[in-house]
Amino acid sequence: MHTDLSDIEAFLPCRTPDQWVQNALENQEILLIDHANCEKKAASTAINLTYRCTNDFELLNKMSRLAREEMRHFEQVIAIMERRKIVYRHLSASRYAADLRSLVGEGDVDKLVDVLIVGAFIEARSCERFARIAPELDSELCRFYQSLLKSEARHYRDYLVLARRMVSQSVIESRIITISARERWLVESPDVEFRFHSGPVA
Repeated sequence: MHTDLSDIEAFLPCRTPDQWVQNALENQEILLIDHANCEKKAASTAINLTYRCTNDFELLNKMSRLAREEMRHFEQVIAIMERRKIVYRHLSASRYAADLRSLVGEGDVDKLVDVLIVGAFIEARSCERFARIAPELDSELCRFYQSLLKSEARHYRDYLVLARRMVSQSVIESRIITISARERWLVESPDVEFRFHSGPVA
């Protein structure tokens, strides 16, 4: 199964460090628990956008579909956890999403554009990490993570398409550059504990 991720690789400012991949292999229980949490948060973000943008039918349709798909992925993750007798316990959130959202601007349009761009980065990074880790995992997890690539890549594109309709191309590119720099720092700098979106943990 091959999904072309060349546009995602071009969009992201860096590759996930090899150390993170090693961390993931050593912490597969946490990987699955935090992945389940990420799917719920992604669905929640999409649903929240449908409340904020009730007059934008393209956004409403894309976010409704995205929320359904993220919750379906959540169901798939917890089914794997149940088969493996992994207890779904509380985990602290990584710094990644909150730190990216700290860059969101003021004003209705600027704020919405930044939220969409941050969403694109989160989806793109998730897709890249699924692709990186899948070949290193057992056959069940490998197949599952590879099966997510197409929808995650579409989610990234949907967020960017929605953002690009709202402001000029120069504004979009400027915001992408700013958020991209922070995203690279979050991905490459050492982190204190492993999470799906953490930096490498020594």
